[in-house]
Amino acid sequence: MHRPALHQRPTANEPIWLFAGTADGPPLTAALLAVGWRVHVRLVSRAATRSYAPHPRLELEVGALASDQLLVEEMERLQPRWVVDATHPFAQKIRQRLQRTCQSRCQPLLRLDRREPEEASAGEQLQWLDSVAELIQVPLQGKRLLLAIGARQLAAARQASEGSSHFARVLDQPASLQAALAAGLAEDRIACLRPDPSGKGDLEAALCRRWRISHVLCRQGGGRSEALWRRVCRELNLPLLLLRRPHEPRGLSPEELLENLGKP
Repeated sequence: MHRPALHQRPTANEPIWLFAGTADGPPLTAALLAVGWRVHVRLVSRAATRSYAPHPRLELEVGALASDQLLVEEMERLQPRWVVDATHPFAQKIRQRLQRTCQSRCQPLLRLDRREPEEASAGEQLQWLDSVAELIQVPLQGKRLLLAIGARQLAAARQASEGSSHFARVLDQPASLQAALAAGLAEDRIACLRPDPSGKGDLEAALCRRWRISHVLCRQGGGRSEALWRRVCRELNLPLLLLRRPHEPRGLSPEELLENLGKP
């Protein structure tokens, strides 16, 4: 059974079916609505819907599509003109499922690719890691390490950096808090908050100062989150350990994506 939509879906033109989160999703959705598209956004949590302003041509739907069959059923129901993958670079399961399913059905699929430069800018102390397991090679004995890598990898990150004191910044949703506690983090060392919407990182910087953080670990996700942590670490003169994104062909920049989609 399909979850009920949070905004009533209009019956006019074929929609764009957008898979996104709270970083790239809202501005991309606003740009598509502005040129007349009807947009159906698939989100992984109800909390993420708060980032999207209601609109008569916008439909938000919550819930993971955990199999190819469920994805096919939704695709048949929506009959989208385009499918747009603007998911996080580390969300490999849904990215591969979209590629596989759209290819088998000859469904047009475009992928958003927002990347920050890999070269360290002035004042940055960047150290690249290909996996969480490589933390064992970083001299973190006695250091205070802030984990800003999403809830799923917290346990592995703690295990690979046993000599440090661990703190975590996770999203403000029950599953993230439960995962942090299950990974062995103390309650007073977990911060459940949404990313600073301004992109300045004031909340994150305050958190680092309060916990006297010496190192930050985050993912090369591109877009707002990576840029925010790079800015915070640069301003606070903190080393930033950056997990490389999974290797995959480049997608389209936001400008290229909008140009390819055009108008309905």
